[in-house]
Amino acid sequence: MSDVKAVDVGGALFVDRYCDVKIKGMAFGKPSVQSGSCFDQTRPSHGKRPGAHHVSHEPVPKYFAKAQTHVWPVEKRTTGQFLRKGDGGAIKRGDLSATRGQRNFGGLVPMASPKIHGPIGPPTAHAFSKRDNPPDTTFRKFYERGDLPVAVMSSSRNTIVWKVDIDALDSPHSLPIFFDGIREKEEPFRFLAVKGVEDLLRTGGVKILPTIPQLIIPIKTALNTRDPSVICVTLQLLQKLVVSGEAIGEALVPYYRQILPILNVFKNKNLNIGDGIDYAQRKRVNVGAMIEETLSLFERHGGEDAFINIKYMVPTYESCVNL
Repeated sequence: MSDVKAVDVGGALFVDRYCDVKIKGMAFGKPSVQSGSCFDQTRPSHGKRPGAHHVSHEPVPKYFAKAQTHVWPVEKRTTGQFLRKGDGGAIKRGDLSATRGQRNFGGLVPMASPKIHGPIGPPTAHAFSKRDNPPDTTFRKFYERGDLPVAVMSSSRNTIVWKVDIDALDSPHSLPIFFDGIREKEEPFRFLAVKGVEDLLRTGGVKILPTIPQLIIPIKTALNTRDPSVICVTLQLLQKLVVSGEAIGEALVPYYRQILPILNVFKNKNLNIGDGIDYAQRKRVNVGAMIEETLSLFERHGGEDAFINIKYMVPTYESCVNL
């Protein structure tokens, strides 16, 4: 495992995006319809919540306990849909269908046959599908309003410039705002938020520990988007948070119930390339490997109660500490 403190998360995101667009020619989607430029006010999003789960109204097969299988629900026919006494003549004349037992245009409309919606089986849970991630972060609102003393530094280095002394900032107020912006996917908001979190964690010192309870909701919201790119960035910043000061890893143990459920879902989400060589390991975009590294750091810095709490939320996790 590389030195967590030396990893430049924000700079790597900036370089990777530049290489993908300018060198590889990859086309990224248009910004959100609610997002303006970095100088315009983002329109508020109504009806969307970060990480919201969409309820599907499509028909799904139901489990039939007696047969121990899934069957498609079929509408129960009424008595008027069956053949009755004296319908033989109508069938010969073509006014009535012998298979469906309903009259044509002069009488009843033929009943449509049940539609086959797909192979019978349990419905898909879509556990790995992306959730809503509207551009309504607190960081974006404060940055567009001009309340954050930060700007992109125009130089050869991928860094930001602080308009005030970073040591004089109020960490309990500033750090949660920057953490709320790590789920951004548009520039310059993503770069500013991620780089700002790195700078605040590097210089925060003892001021970081009291802010831990306020960081849980932004971290949980970013993970609940279930977007692999957002999850990887969040995990890298979690690693920096754990090693940024004393007793921070132990302070995160009571909040494992909020952080670890999504990690349990994506723990085995690895890239299987067989005997090939992965040349993109430096990008740290393998969700399964990043989760394993993060859980190992949690265990090593979380004290004696860390492993049992991780094991409770992630049953497949194995200890990395040699007893």
